[in-house]
Amino acid sequence: MRPKKTRWICCADDVRLFRPECKSGKELEFVHLTLDEFEAVRMCDYENIKQEEVAEQMKVHRTTVSRILSSAHKKIADALLNLKEIRIAGGCCSYIKSE
Repeated sequence: MRPKKTRWICCADDVRLFRPECKSGKELEFVHLTLDEFEAVRMCDYENIKQEEVAEQMKVHRTTVSRILSSAHKKIADALLNLKEIRIAGGCCSYIKSE
């Protein structure tokens, strides 16, 4: 398998965690959302930035952004529909220093 190209992101590198209140932590399964998936969702879905612009900022191809978004959406949907915890951390990312 080919190594992943580094994705450039500007979101915080701390671990984020979201969990449903209706289950205790011991009962919960989880999905792992990488930082590049989180960043792609933030920029495309929250900030309404076009995938082409997101690709430029992350220094990857637009088709890569599309695959990252598809993966993230599937994981988020799984967590919401099946009451799973979402853990956001990791991935092959480097950070853009904000000015």
